[in-house]
Amino acid sequence: MKLTPDQLAQFNRDGYLFFPGMFSREEMQPLLAAVPEIYSEYRPEVIREKDGKTPRTSFAAHTYNEPFAKLGRHPRLVEPVEQLFEEPVYMHQYKINGKQAFDGDVWQWHQDYGTWMRDDGMPTPKAMNVAVFLDDVTEFNGPLLFIPGSHADGVVAAGHDLGTTSYPLWTLDNDKVRELAEKGGIVAPKGPAGSMIMFSGCLVHGSAPNMSPWNRVIVYLTLCAVSNHIRQYKRPAYIAHRNFTPIDRLPDDCLLRDDIKGLPWPGHEVDIAAMREGDGPAKWTADVAREADQRMPVSAA
Repeated sequence: MKLTPDQLAQFNRDGYLFFPGMFSREEMQPLLAAVPEIYSEYRPEVIREKDGKTPRTSFAAHTYNEPFAKLGRHPRLVEPVEQLFEEPVYMHQYKINGKQAFDGDVWQWHQDYGTWMRDDGMPTPKAMNVAVFLDDVTEFNGPLLFIPGSHADGVVAAGHDLGTTSYPLWTLDNDKVRELAEKGGIVAPKGPAGSMIMFSGCLVHGSAPNMSPWNRVIVYLTLCAVSNHIRQYKRPAYIAHRNFTPIDRLPDDCLLRDDIKGLPWPGHEVDIAAMREGDGPAKWTADVAREADQRMPVSAA
């Protein structure tokens, strides 16, 4: 999975690349089938909407779920980012955003690198989002909205919005969004399940609520150059990972093969203390914490 010179030029201009149907529906099926069980667990990694019930996003599924672990090591996702950065990458963040039918809330206009810089101490924007659609994404079920070329402005001023949704976000004000949109417009990449998007951490993006009767589940990998690893640990380890081991890629057909395993994630360390302090809607009971201690390997360090 190598980018062509034309694709590289397009990425530098627009800040994103869209690959409709990059994965087959057969490859996506094990992932989509695993989502309900992941979302059903009241564990800190699963953030819910303000109603306390509807799943909004789930972090770090690659550390405990086999299909998602394999996706996180897939060469179609990892190789283009390594090509752009010219060095190995590690998994800074992994999340399954589930904009659920009728109840999926807004994601305000923001830049992801603004958060990584302010909250995680990431030195430079040498980190990339790679998104994979698990559902068909249409104009009706809350597609991602991008402002093409907005990455060229670097990190812009943002306010820490703690109240609009259940998840805190560094968001742009309306005047700045209007200014950027007047220059670059707004696009909404749409396509079938298995489509893939690469986009810069500085690209301004968001999404509207999902008022439709169709779910819109998208997996996001944040791949960061190893030399650019985070320097501060303000957020829980399952949100901003502290394991900087380069990703060990699997074969291209790994999602279709039972003999290839994604787990255990190489070099992974789980911070149980941070998991207990998670920002999910429900506090873990002592029983759930003990279960996590038994289930999750903890580094001797």
